[in-house]
Amino acid sequence: MAIPYGRQSITEEDIIAVAETLRSDYLTGGPRIAQFEEAFARYIGVKYAVAVANGTAALHLCAMSLGVKPGQKVITTPNTFAATANCVLYCGGEIEFADIDPQTLLLDPNRVEEKLRHSPPGAYRGIIPVDFAGMPVNLEDFRTLADKYGCWLLEDACHAPGGYFTDRLGSPQFCGNGKFAELAIFSFHPVKHIACGEGGMITTNDEAHYQRLLRLRTHGITRERDQMTEDHGGWYYEMLELGYNYRLSDIHAALGWSQLQRADAGLARRRALASRYDEAFAGTAVETPMPHAGHAYHLYVVQTPHRKALYEHLRSKGIYAQIHYIPVHYQPYYQQLGWKKGDFPHTEAYYERCLSLPLYPTLTDDEQDFVVQCVRDFD
Repeated sequence: MAIPYGRQSITEEDIIAVAETLRSDYLTGGPRIAQFEEAFARYIGVKYAVAVANGTAALHLCAMSLGVKPGQKVITTPNTFAATANCVLYCGGEIEFADIDPQTLLLDPNRVEEKLRHSPPGAYRGIIPVDFAGMPVNLEDFRTLADKYGCWLLEDACHAPGGYFTDRLGSPQFCGNGKFAELAIFSFHPVKHIACGEGGMITTNDEAHYQRLLRLRTHGITRERDQMTEDHGGWYYEMLELGYNYRLSDIHAALGWSQLQRADAGLARRRALASRYDEAFAGTAVETPMPHAGHAYHLYVVQTPHRKALYEHLRSKGIYAQIHYIPVHYQPYYQQLGWKKGDFPHTEAYYERCLSLPLYPTLTDDEQDFVVQCVRDFD
């Protein structure tokens, strides 16, 4: 029995939705795209959603729409997948890292403000907080920082559809809802909450960003008459700027839309499994995630001083735990840019101890009990 750290769930309803699209007139550029976008926007509680090829494409297009230019600096966390930082480099910008809060494992606003406060006005143009593992970033705090220092906010919410934090008025603010960040992005990789195979989504409440993103995902091309300089007829289009082919196909959108119909049930199961882990490891040497009512639990990350040995022990039992993440500044490419080990002590200490245990909606109680027993036997 092999138990991975994450796994997609494909139901008969998913298969029917995809099959119907395969039998339709559209495999890409058709009605399934808009259907998925509109349903996702309602789910998140935001005005606009733009479906794209994957989460990396979403990040790249956001960096373009936010106007990242050569030489401009943007701050993010080193505790993320490389794509979060790479999107700035794609546009010629410069990435800066700030350390994490060791309790939340999220980008620490205090460390961010240190960078901003000790730099000339306008030195930094943006901040990219990440809802790591499903723990929601308190974007209200980052909005205060962004307004104070003239920065934009891009929320990397790939791990947290359905996650939320509570604002200063006591209201839940769902990840990606556009209230505090100009733009937010999501990923639909197979191990995420919603699986499209590959796919991504950008959410925003800003119509100008929305209209530009629609163009950028399709080569910078528009057919909207009010955006064109001329109109030769029904066939006519204009390329207004340099964009990319970052479209999502109708096939992927059909699968995403079907998966979205049971997103709440999947999130509830993730939270239930996380609660079972919390109870199972109480009183042990295994350090469990910081509790948070709005946690979306894309990952269940424990910490142990014997991480490598536990990783190998679990693999010997057919349990394929994973590490999230190797700090971005450890990567050879980023070290060529001047970053080095020792730059971010909290991130590095976390990396030496972290282990993502299996967590996905179809994980059974018996499978989870086996994982727990193997961890406790090692401990």
